[in-house]
Amino acid sequence: MEIVKADLFGFCFGVRRAVDIVEDKLEEHEKIDTLGPIVHNPNVVEDLSEKGAEVVNSLDNVNTDSVIITAHGAGRDIHRDIEDKGLDLIDTTCPIVKKAQETAEDLVNKGYQVVIYGENDHTEVRNILGWLDGKGVAILDPEQEVPIPEGRVALLSQTTKGKKYFFDFAADFLKANRDRLEDVKIVDTTCGETRRRYEAAERLAEQVELILVVGGKNSANTRKLAEVAGNTGIETHHIKDETEIEPEWIDGVDKVGITAGASTPQSAVSSVEETLLEIERS
Repeated sequence: MEIVKADLFGFCFGVRRAVDIVEDKLEEHEKIDTLGPIVHNPNVVEDLSEKGAEVVNSLDNVNTDSVIITAHGAGRDIHRDIEDKGLDLIDTTCPIVKKAQETAEDLVNKGYQVVIYGENDHTEVRNILGWLDGKGVAILDPEQEVPIPEGRVALLSQTTKGKKYFFDFAADFLKANRDRLEDVKIVDTTCGETRRRYEAAERLAEQVELILVVGGKNSANTRKLAEVAGNTGIETHHIKDETEIEPEWIDGVDKVGITAGASTPQSAVSSVEETLLEIERS
């Protein structure tokens, strides 16, 4: 059996930056709190926790003088509450997410209703909406009814969505609402790093018979990566780590492909590769 890895996978710039910031801070402090998981990967979160980065779900649970905002960012109220509590804010928000927040806020200030192509319950999306004073919504269905005051709307995207999917959404949204629109802005806030990983998965599918997508089940970009791989027609399985591999998947398979989400560490991919080889030898 041959194992083929995608030509691009794993940690993106934003995740690497966030993890580096946390690890640097841990060298200065024995313990530090993060407001939510630093990234959507349980292995990374567990590793950082063992080093002293404790995940808290509320500012009321912060037990240190500092608190870390995760790579997915935070809304305006969270920033304000951190300041009011006198805590040192350590911001690891991905620069691409930060740009999306600033763009959305600017458009609202200019009088646009912001519509985000994204998952309403995703941490990144909630935190972008948290800067918009109720003048933004997140939807996946372009025909879903949304408010468009005075016909002015701006379309943005969750950064982990693919560019072509966002543009398809925008086209369908315009068609569904053409009689209500007067002034439209379409701003591509998708992440190029994410898109390149989707494209790499499609190239990988041309070389293999089976694809394993490694990454947290709570990671939107990893779930989408698995969807993109599966849409090629190649059998695809999204696994959290090597413990979820089923030996029967590789029976009679000559070439297995591996790719990973943008929040998946290299160590997780290596463990999957080693486990596949162990199964083959057994």
